[in-house]
Amino acid sequence: MAKFKFKQTIFKKLVSIFIGLLILSYIVTGGVLYYFLNNYSTKEKVSTLEQAAADIKNNFVFYLKNMDSLVVQQYFQNSLAQTSEFSHSIIWVVDAKGQVAFCTPDWAKAALEKYENEYNHPQLPEPKMYEDVMNNGGKTIQKIGDFFGLLSTDEYKRYGDSWLTIQVPFQVTPSSGKQQTIAAIYLHTPMPEIQKLRTQVFQLFVWSGGVAIFLAIVLVYVFSLRFTKPLKQINNAAKIIAAGEFRNRLTVKNDDEIGQLATSFNQMIDDLQKLEEMRRGFIANVSHELRTPMTSIRGFIEGILDGTIPEDKHENYLIIVRDEINRLNRLVNDLLDLAKMEAGELKLNLKPFDINELVRLCVIKNETLITSKNLEVEANFDSENLIVIGDRDSIERVIINLLHNAVKFSNENGRIILETVKNKDKVLISVKDNGVGIDQDEQKRIFDRFYKSDKSRGKDKTGTGLGLAIVKNIISEHKQEIWVESETGTGTKFTFTLDHFKNSIED
Repeated sequence: MAKFKFKQTIFKKLVSIFIGLLILSYIVTGGVLYYFLNNYSTKEKVSTLEQAAADIKNNFVFYLKNMDSLVVQQYFQNSLAQTSEFSHSIIWVVDAKGQVAFCTPDWAKAALEKYENEYNHPQLPEPKMYEDVMNNGGKTIQKIGDFFGLLSTDEYKRYGDSWLTIQVPFQVTPSSGKQQTIAAIYLHTPMPEIQKLRTQVFQLFVWSGGVAIFLAIVLVYVFSLRFTKPLKQINNAAKIIAAGEFRNRLTVKNDDEIGQLATSFNQMIDDLQKLEEMRRGFIANVSHELRTPMTSIRGFIEGILDGTIPEDKHENYLIIVRDEINRLNRLVNDLLDLAKMEAGELKLNLKPFDINELVRLCVIKNETLITSKNLEVEANFDSENLIVIGDRDSIERVIINLLHNAVKFSNENGRIILETVKNKDKVLISVKDNGVGIDQDEQKRIFDRFYKSDKSRGKDKTGTGLGLAIVKNIISEHKQEIWVESETGTGTKFTFTLDHFKNSIED
C-alpha cells in the first residue's frame, strides 16, 4: 500500500507556527481574562452590596426612631424591596439572637416560615449563622456558598447553587459608651447573577478574538506566500545551477534578509560561472601545455628509432627532448605546488630575515640569465639592512619568479630596478623592468593560472603560465598584497608587501 508523506514546506511550517502561536495566545489571554473578570465582577458586586447595606443601615436608623409610625414602617419595607430588586439580592435584617426581623422578597420570606420560633418569627436555625457577625467587632463578613446549607433548598436552587453573602453589622452606642451590635443586614446574591457580567464580557472577547484570529490567519497566509515566494525562486534556481546552467539570475526586489540572500545567491552564481569557465580553461590549458611537448617528444623519439633523423643529429634532438621533459617536470611541480597552496596545505615558517640580502642573493642566482641579455640591474634600498617577517624560502620563490618575468620580457640591453622601501609597518618590495609592458585589460587576469600576456608565446617558450599564480598565492598566504603597474611599451612594475620586524637591527 502506497504511503503518502506530508511535505513540510517552509510555507506550511510558517503558517502552522503562526496559527499555533495565535491560538495559544488567544487561549492564555482568555484564561487570564476569565480569571480576572471573575475577581473583578465579585469585587464590584461586593462593593455594590456594601453600598446597599449602608443605605439600609441609614433607613434602619430612621425606622428605629419612628418604628411606631405605619408610614415609616411602610417606607422601610418599600426601601428594602427596591434595594432587593436593584441589587438582585435577598435581604434579611437579623437581630442579635438570630431572629429575622425583615425579609424581602416575599418568596424568600415564605421559605423561612419553616424556621419560625415560638413567637412566629423566622429564626436562623444555627447560631454560627449569626454569632460571627454579632461578635466580630463591627466588621463586615463575606461568604460564598450556600450559607451553611440554608440556601440549598429547592426554593433557592432555581437561582443558583452558590451565593455571595454580605453580613453587615448594625451597631449602637448605649449610655455605657461601648458600641454593641444589635442587628445585622444580610444580602444574598446568587453567583450566576454576579457572573453574568463576566460571561457577557467573555463572550464579547470570544467573538472579537475569533474574528481577529480569522483575519490574522488570512493575513499570515497571504504574507507567508509573499515571504516564501523568493525562497521558491532560489530553490528553483539552485536546481537549475545543479544541472550546470548558470545563465538564470534572481529578480527579488526586497530590501530585507531575503533580498540580501538573493543578491548573495546571484553573486554566487557569478562566481560559480567564473569558476566553471576557469575549470574549463584550466583543463584546456593543461591539455595544451601537456600535449605540445609530448607531441614533440614522441615525434623526435620516433624519428630517431625509425631512422628518419640521421645519427649525427641524435644528440641535438635528444637535448630538445630533455628540455621538453624538464619543462613538463616544471609544469607538474608548479601544478602540485599551486594545488597545495589553494588547498591551504602550504605551511609557512615565519621568521625575521633581511629582505635586502635575499634580493641580492636572487640577483646572483640569476646572473647567467641576466647577462645573457646584457641587462643592467639596479638595487635601491632604503637602508643597508631591512628586516621583515615571512617565510624566507617562499619569498625567495616570489622574487625569483618576478625577476624571471622581468628578464624574459625586457629587451636586449634593458634595465631592471629592484627596490625595498619601508612604509610605516610595511615593507614594499618591487621589481621593475623597461620591457614591453602589459595592456590595461590584461592586468586584471595577469595572476590567473596559465594566463600569458604574450599571446604569440614568442617570448615565453619555456614558461608554464603558473608563476604569477604561485606568487599571488604565496603573498596571500602571508596575508599581504601584491599589485602590478604597467603601460604598454614602457615596462612593468610588480610590488608586494611584507610586515616590518620592529625590533630589527636597522632601528
